[in-house]
Amino acid sequence: MNWAGVIALLLLVGAVCGLAWIRLAPDDVARWHHVPEAVTTRDMDGGVIRIVPGALAELNPIIRQTPRTRLLAGSVQSGMVTYITRSKLFGFPDYTTVAQRGDDLILYARLRYGKSDMGVNKARVDHWLSELAQE
Repeated sequence: MNWAGVIALLLLVGAVCGLAWIRLAPDDVARWHHVPEAVTTRDMDGGVIRIVPGALAELNPIIRQTPRTRLLAGSVQSGMVTYITRSKLFGFPDYTTVAQRGDDLILYARLRYGKSDMGVNKARVDHWLSELAQE
């Protein structure tokens, strides 16, 4: 095998290992299952924060129907739930924590890897909120 073949093989093995890590890395509940104390509705490079009137009990089933989304921690009864939604192709995880504070919901959606999610979290959260508004 020539050097180009060896380099190509090493790159392939590295890519497979990287994708395996993205899929199999453990989720640290202490790191992801929270919302910031002081929050304002805003867009970020890697996510969004939304504060809206609503009930977690009504939003939860909407979120649970989202493809490739599963519960990480919390419950409706505890007033805070964190979900993981994975991208279709590579399985990149995005974390969304929804907390009930009085009559308001705080939605804190963010990516795990990289610096920009190309608006995916914003689109997902805004879709959930439009579904909630229709109920």
